[in-house]
Amino acid sequence: MAKIDLIYEAVDDFGLITSAEAADLGMSRAEMVQQEKLGKLVRVARGVYRMPIWPSQPQAPYAIAVKAAGEDAFLYGESVVALLGLAPTDPTKIRLASPKRCRRDLGPGVTMKHVTGTRPVHLEGIACQPIPDAINAAAQTMGPLRAGKALRKALEEGYITQDEANRVEKELSL
Repeated sequence: MAKIDLIYEAVDDFGLITSAEAADLGMSRAEMVQQEKLGKLVRVARGVYRMPIWPSQPQAPYAIAVKAAGEDAFLYGESVVALLGLAPTDPTKIRLASPKRCRRDLGPGVTMKHVTGTRPVHLEGIACQPIPDAINAAAQTMGPLRAGKALRKALEEGYITQDEANRVEKELSL
């Protein structure tokens, strides 16, 4: 089996693979560049490649940002709200967090916060801050009233329980 076939089998739900993940499969960085030149992979961020035959998805920018930020990175606050469509947000901004330091330039509009003690969950195939905590954190950037609306929508859509909603409402003083 060719190495590119191994890569195609190892990509995530968005057709993405990092150069580190490819190295674990036996493909060097030089080979990744060669596959890019052949059109079998497309470089979408530093160290992140996408299969060109993979269909485009609206959540892809979030997945790319998380992959580019590193292994332990996850969507944070308002970006989790945006991913789930719980409230209108600024689509040019992506907020990430990680327990590790990230010195990479993640591109315009992507901000990284150092956060410890958070166990990410996977939503839509992307590592994210748990929804109640994300709504609580989003109140700092989108305001408590809009965060409250996002909280109610999350409850209506079954993303959170009534107990979680009550806890966040109390924390937001709604």
